[in-house]
Amino acid sequence: MSHDHPNHHHDHGSHGAGRTLWLALALTLGFAAVEAVAGWWAGSLALLGDAGHMLTDAAALGIGAVAARLSALGPTRRLSYGWKRAELVGALVNVLFMYAVVVLVAWSALRRLGNPVDVDASAVILVGSLGLGINLLVAWLLHRGEQTLNTQGALLHVMGDLLGSLAAVTAGVIIWATGWLPIDPLLSLFVCALIVVSSTRLLLNALNVVMAGVPRGLDLAEIQAAMQDAHPSIADVHHVHVWSVSSETIALSAHVEMQTMNDWPAVLAAIRHRLHQAFDIDHPTLQPEVAAVDRDCARC
Repeated sequence: MSHDHPNHHHDHGSHGAGRTLWLALALTLGFAAVEAVAGWWAGSLALLGDAGHMLTDAAALGIGAVAARLSALGPTRRLSYGWKRAELVGALVNVLFMYAVVVLVAWSALRRLGNPVDVDASAVILVGSLGLGINLLVAWLLHRGEQTLNTQGALLHVMGDLLGSLAAVTAGVIIWATGWLPIDPLLSLFVCALIVVSSTRLLLNALNVVMAGVPRGLDLAEIQAAMQDAHPSIADVHHVHVWSVSSETIALSAHVEMQTMNDWPAVLAAIRHRLHQAFDIDHPTLQPEVAAVDRDCARC
């Protein structure tokens, strides 16, 4: 049996994601402090509540940054793939954190529908607009960086807060223009619904990795057919399994039936090239078999 594990390193992606997350954390914490001071000065519970939301975002970004740092560590005797799946844990924690935030915001919004609270519209518009700009910057930084489950989880939090800032500005404008207070909790409930949809999508992606499912965008039958067509000496390919080790690493194992073992080095190189170029699979484990011997063994 021959195993092929190319020694690829993806630490540059993890380090890049970590730097982006730390920068996003600094911006988020800085604005949370500004918003808390502004809320206290203006006597606005809405701004103080949004500052608390920003603090939860900062905690999520911190979790993501630590997970990105851990995922960059190399293999150990106990963890043959290293800490690459630390990003998965970070993503799951972020999703659960976001569900908790949604429950708290929705509960507060429902209470305010029955008992409206006075809001300083001008302060909400001013600070909400500043928050909108900060969140757009942080979202841009995360979006242009390395796309891992970790950064997706962090981006989910930032997008939730971006929508919250947009809703705050909209509510402030409507309250300033019309004095209609229920618009604030109504927009909060709408934002909660959007966050639940995005959080659930990220949760399903993370669970697919836990279940060693075929990564999104890949088709098992297509991969098997491409491997069989990689070289004329390949008689059949079976027992194909494809799974994600992390957002940056896709692994594959398969049995390859050969017409003759003399062609195995060329077949191995051809399959590796096809998998990497067509599917970005860079950790294949391949077992060669001689087709005629296998059929004789089956008859025996």
